[in-house]
Amino acid sequence: MSASAIPEVNGGLESHVTVQKRAYYSPPWADVSIIGVAGSSGSGKSTLSQAIVKKLNLPWVDSFYKTLTPEQSKLAFANEYDFDSPDAIDFDVLVDKLRDLKAGKRAEIPVYSFAKHSRLDRTTSIYSPHVLVLEGIFALYDPRVLELLDMGIYCEADADTCLSRRLVRDVRERGRDIEGIIKQWFGFVKPNFEKFVEPQRKVADLIVPRGIENRVALEMMVQFVEKKLFEKSRHHREALSRLEAASKDSPLSERVVVLDDTRQLKFMNTILQDIDTDPEDFIFYFDRLASLIIEQALNNAHFEAKNIVTPQGYEYKGLVSTGEVCAVIVLRGGSAFEPALRKTIPDCRTGRLLIQSDYSTGEPELHYLRLPDDIADHESVLLLDTQMATGGAALMAVQVLVDHGVKQDRIVLATYSAGKVGLHRLTSVFPEITVVVCNMLDYQQERWVEKRYFRC
Repeated sequence: MSASAIPEVNGGLESHVTVQKRAYYSPPWADVSIIGVAGSSGSGKSTLSQAIVKKLNLPWVDSFYKTLTPEQSKLAFANEYDFDSPDAIDFDVLVDKLRDLKAGKRAEIPVYSFAKHSRLDRTTSIYSPHVLVLEGIFALYDPRVLELLDMGIYCEADADTCLSRRLVRDVRERGRDIEGIIKQWFGFVKPNFEKFVEPQRKVADLIVPRGIENRVALEMMVQFVEKKLFEKSRHHREALSRLEAASKDSPLSERVVVLDDTRQLKFMNTILQDIDTDPEDFIFYFDRLASLIIEQALNNAHFEAKNIVTPQGYEYKGLVSTGEVCAVIVLRGGSAFEPALRKTIPDCRTGRLLIQSDYSTGEPELHYLRLPDDIADHESVLLLDTQMATGGAALMAVQVLVDHGVKQDRIVLATYSAGKVGLHRLTSVFPEITVVVCNMLDYQQERWVEKRYFRC
């Protein structure tokens, strides 16, 4: 099966590249909104943060204590190390991670064990949050952190309440003894509160007495977050509309490859698009066609020359792949490509993305992400989906790969059908990616392939 590229029109490649440079796409998780929640130990800031997180399904981070030396670790187990001083917090790492998240990048958040008084080897990956909750006694302390916050909250409670909450928490969750907790409270917690924590009250946007019991304050915070989410959604939809309008007059990229419309291809397309085709035949012929699409996509992988000797003793001048190929499946439609992928590349490593459009707004949203850890080192990354209409989900999927270090020229999007509007959108923002498509449409088509393939 051969394939043809769409020829350049209206000025050739040079004008096309000029158009590509003008186009820009920013995902909704770029410039993430960060809420800082500070307050004394036992003031209820963790409970309040968890209430916001639970109500709005937001990520929450609080593990930025410095790694302790052996001497400091001994002091910690003897309840003689000051965890309530700013010197115990790794503000440099915290600021770096917050800046990465603000820029729409993935951040590896350290995990701290209070029982072991040390950072664990594993980290927690955070990527694509629209809003993030940062909680800690010094969340509003560092000026660099304050510059990144969209809202600062200070939780306050009387000293007796704070001490009683700390006693219950440290005994139940951190394996401490009561004598050690009281020793730390009067030796470090109370003096540092007056010196370092309480002054943060002056820079807070909202002061919350009584923590989670203060329903009015909780509702105010939830409404603030919901307003931010609505604004981000509106800006994203407007940006997609502007991108569509700007790309309509641009020529289609020469990196869009359409399978040649041979008699065999027409035969299989006729069977697939016939409403009377039974499910078994539909699956059989789609798998055949998917294999052809994947094989064409692999033609865009990188190869280098290699000479081999045949069993008959002849020299053959061939090619060998310069690196590993992996695939990222856009759920759920892309799963229909998996049988063909396994036949074509049996040991291919795969990742998965779930991007769905909001029913009320039509805005694409990233719901699930799982990629190979070393995806940036792969020679080629196949992005598989059955259909592309407006290109919104494809834009987001490619942006996710780029955010994880994959170069544009290593991405090959393989799809059964694509609308011209979506192709214009995608290639105007990412001019270096390759798109392999079986059917290119002049109109937007509802997704139907996965419904017939999976029979639901």
